Amino acid sequence: MRVLHCHYASGPDEDHEKVRTADVSVALVWGLIVAIAGYAVVRVVQHLLFPEPDPAALMWSAHAGFFWRAWTVAYAGGMAAFAVFVAPHRTGLAARALAPGIAVAASLLVLQTIFFP
Repeated sequence: MRVLHCHYASGPDEDHEKVRTADVSVALVWGLIVAIAGYAVVRVVQHLLFPEPDPAALMWSAHAGFFWRAWTVAYAGGMAAFAVFVAPHRTGLAARALAPGIAVAASLLVLQTIFFP
């Protein structure tokens, strides 16, 4: 038996837009997760390999470490978001992995804050 669907409520274009919106949303969230986790990792690496001078002894510096770290991880997050967005038919898998990804990023940031302030 063939069932006829009414396309007045939601047509094929509207369904396609919903899927595309979900793809963009998942990609953006993954970009934020990568940026947050990346910041924690970059901060630890920078703290271990390139110790900063004492701020009380330093009068002026042309290098602001926070801004360079922030721009670097924002760029990495943008690349990750693009990669997730163009991955073929992986939105469901990426969406299911969001909760563990958020937990890992938050854990990395908390550990970085505690051990490498």
